[in-house]
This record gives sequence, structure tokens and C-alpha cells, in this order.
Amino acid sequence: MRKLIFVFALLGFMVTTRATVLTANTVTTENMAFQDEEAPAQSASFTQELKKRFIEGGPGFMGIVLICLILGLAISIERIIFLNLATTNTKKLTDGVEEALSSGGVDAAKEFCRNTKGPVASIFYQGLDRMDEGVESAEKAVVAYGGVQMGQLEKNVSWISLFIALAPMLGFMGTVIGMIQAFDKIEAAGDMQPSLVAGGIKVALLTTVFGLIVAIILQVFYNYIVAKIDSIVNDMEDASITLIDILVSQKK
Repeated sequence: MRKLIFVFALLGFMVTTRATVLTANTVTTENMAFQDEEAPAQSASFTQELKKRFIEGGPGFMGIVLICLILGLAISIERIIFLNLATTNTKKLTDGVEEALSSGGVDAAKEFCRNTKGPVASIFYQGLDRMDEGVESAEKAVVAYGGVQMGQLEKNVSWISLFIALAPMLGFMGTVIGMIQAFDKIEAAGDMQPSLVAGGIKVALLTTVFGLIVAIILQVFYNYIVAKIDSIVNDMEDASITLIDILVSQKK
């Protein structure tokens, strides 16, 4: 996981550096375009327009916002893959454990759980492993290990919420700094000319727009991950209750 995040961070740094170079190239290209007045106007594609606006916003704050997006997406994708692999058919698992207990005893049920992936199977294994100490010990083991599995499911999710809050704040900071620079130009010129500050204000607002876009994208992933975690936790709780009922019936 750390290697994956490092790779994405390195990619973000490379993109930011590339944006700095493209800023100078864009200025040269625009000057050449103005010289050719007879050339027909062509509508830019969405990706071209997005790249243009990103470059206009400046590589400073825009690069940091981009890094927030890359790291947030890296963690989100890792969590989605982990949670999908952690999803278990609890009905099939409980039926298999009950059948193994009836036919082969606790050892057969433990082997069945060991061969099944997912947090629910791990919780079942811990409960069955304490079966010799009584049902109460098995129940305590299920509850304790259930908390451990919940921690594994929620790992790194707080970082996504951090990037969701950080991206628009960085955008707002870029806007404020851009507005300050625009007012500095007005003070230096001694005149309130719209053309003097229009470009600076536009650039300042672009940082806010991109910060909000990043926050919206990551918020969608965050809500999906939280909903997925809640679903798995509910299955864990229902399956744990079913397991205790099975163990109690076996003791009788």
C-alpha cells in the first residue's frame, strides 16, 4: 500500500513539473495563434479545455490539488478492492460451518473457516478456536476479533476524508492569494482598469473550481466505501449471532 501511494505521489510530482513547462509553451502557442488571424476557429475538446484551465491556474496550488486527487484515488481504489475481496456469502458460510460441526466436529469447522476468505470466516475461526473453553469464551473472542476486523476495514479511510477537506481549502487559499496579487497590481498602477485585474481574478477562481471538483470526486468514492463497510459490518454482526446460536445448540 505504501509503495502504491508513493508511486502515485511521484506521478503527481511529475505531472506538476510538466505543467510548469507547459505553462511557458502555452504562452508561446497563444501568441502564435493570434498572429494567424485567417485561421478558422476550432472548438477545443473537453480534455484540451481542462488542460488549458489547469495551466492557467498555475502549477503551484493546482499541482498540490492534483496530488490530493491522485493520493485520494489511490487509497480509494485500494480500499474498494480490499472491501470487495472481504465480502463473503455469510449464508453459505454459516451453513457450511453448521454442516462441518455436525459431521466432523470443531476441527472440521475450523478447517472450513480457514479455507474461506473474508473477515467473517476469520471471526468464526476465532470463536471456534475458543469453543473448548465454553460458549461465553467463544462469544468474547468473536466480539474482540470483530473489533479488530472493523479496524482493518476502516484502515486509511480517514485519509480520504482529509483530502476531501484539504482540496477545496487549498483552492480557496489560491483564490485569496490571487486576489491579493490582483489588488497589488491595482495599487502599483494607481488605476482601476478591468483588463489589469481580470486575468488575475480568473486565475484565482480556477484554483477554487478545481479544488471543488477534486472534493466532489473523492466524496463519491468515500460514500461508496463507507456504505460498503457498513454492509460488511452488518453481515459480520448477523453472522456472529448465528454462530453463537449454533455453538449453543451444539453444546446442548
